[in-house]
Amino acid sequence: MRESQEGGPRSDGSPAEAASASSSPARMPAIFVGHGSPMNAVEKNSYSDAWRALGAALPRPKAVLVVSAHWYILATAVTAMPRPKTIHDFYGFPRQLYEVEYPAPGDPDIAARIVEVAAPVWVGLDADSWGLDHGAWSVLRSMYPAADVPVIQLSIDASKPPSYHLDLGRRLAPLRDEGVLILGSGDIVHNLRLASFDTPGAFDWAKRFDADVLRYVREGNDQALVDYDRHPDGRLAVPTPDHYLPLLDVVGARLPGDTLSVFIEDVIAGSLSMTAFRLG
Repeated sequence: MRESQEGGPRSDGSPAEAASASSSPARMPAIFVGHGSPMNAVEKNSYSDAWRALGAALPRPKAVLVVSAHWYILATAVTAMPRPKTIHDFYGFPRQLYEVEYPAPGDPDIAARIVEVAAPVWVGLDADSWGLDHGAWSVLRSMYPAADVPVIQLSIDASKPPSYHLDLGRRLAPLRDEGVLILGSGDIVHNLRLASFDTPGAFDWAKRFDADVLRYVREGNDQALVDYDRHPDGRLAVPTPDHYLPLLDVVGARLPGDTLSVFIEDVIAGSLSMTAFRLG
């Protein structure tokens, strides 16, 4: 994947500037990934290959903050335990998948920092009830296979409107300059009721919605992203908002000068988007 370079102030190359740069964490991107089936965690395919290449290409983050479609509750909370458990939040899959463990550490200090930067939005500290669900570890297992990067998970507050999630992403954006990678994990199009795994490619309406959402991200049309249900195909593409809302946290975390890189653009089984992009 070829990355665009934005212009900026030039360095004078002084030792003092070099020392300052070396002591500051690299600005991390904000990334949205269509995670699809949990089986992507154990299969070698084009999606897991792309996630692996992404992790190898990025600067090493201080931590990863994951907004997963699968922690969808009536509150905004972050995992604040030092050792989050691996949650197998699915059924009917091969035994191999239930045996997967992703023992990445947590980071209570960064969880507390998230509470600070989100204020006055209330964020609860979860010390024992959740952990890392498959929306997080199915992707991170490829990105950081050694499970040696701290991971904090942020819930999706099901009681709040889409605009809340966009605003929360804006509040979280400063974390990127503190070495925290923001990762949204869901699917732009996620209609399992209409999915047909014998169908190659995408239904026309799913392809249109997926392409239009990418166009809105590219154009910076945040209002269209918030008003996704007004899109002619929005009700079919997003019958429930859980898999779509992580995208708004990611887009909200956009910083000036960010470029958009789409590294997966694909809709499978008719109505399941695997599209993934990074900002920055």
